[in-house]
Amino acid sequence: MNLRIGIVTVSDRASQGVYEDRSGPAIEETLRAYLRSEWEAVTRLVPDDPPSIEAALCALADEEQCHLIVTTGGTGPALRDVTPEATEAVCEKMLPGFGELMRSVSLQYVPTAILSRQTAGIRGRCLIINLPGKPKAIRQCLDAVFPAVPYCVELIGGPVMQCDPAEVNAFRPGGG
Repeated sequence: MNLRIGIVTVSDRASQGVYEDRSGPAIEETLRAYLRSEWEAVTRLVPDDPPSIEAALCALADEEQCHLIVTTGGTGPALRDVTPEATEAVCEKMLPGFGELMRSVSLQYVPTAILSRQTAGIRGRCLIINLPGKPKAIRQCLDAVFPAVPYCVELIGGPVMQCDPAEVNAFRPGGG
């Protein structure tokens, strides 16, 4: 089974070409550092609106058969920040511990982390994780939660993800 990872940047301005998407590439760069397993990135750049976000998540999980989808952007309190709601709308199970840990880690760097609404959930055999939009915060949040990601992906029927232990220590019960 070939590992496929969806990367979704949620941004009105980047999707309109007003500025360059730096967050999606930051996710890919981080994942390339973490993973020893071969994997394919499937990217999307969508505006901050629920139908666009939901369609991208569904297409990546259902049609592209991604095992993991990582989103960036749209997790704050602004009116157009709707990524968590779109994620919840397409997931069968929510995993609130991901958001709790990311906010806890982010609070070590900025007091406004309490405004962040990142979450995670499962759609079919795909884990979806919402990250903030700033590249620096992306790495901080992924460093915190990624140790649990390979095991979660395996539990929902995905492939084994081998990680570079110099970058991230993936946890598997029993030390496997």
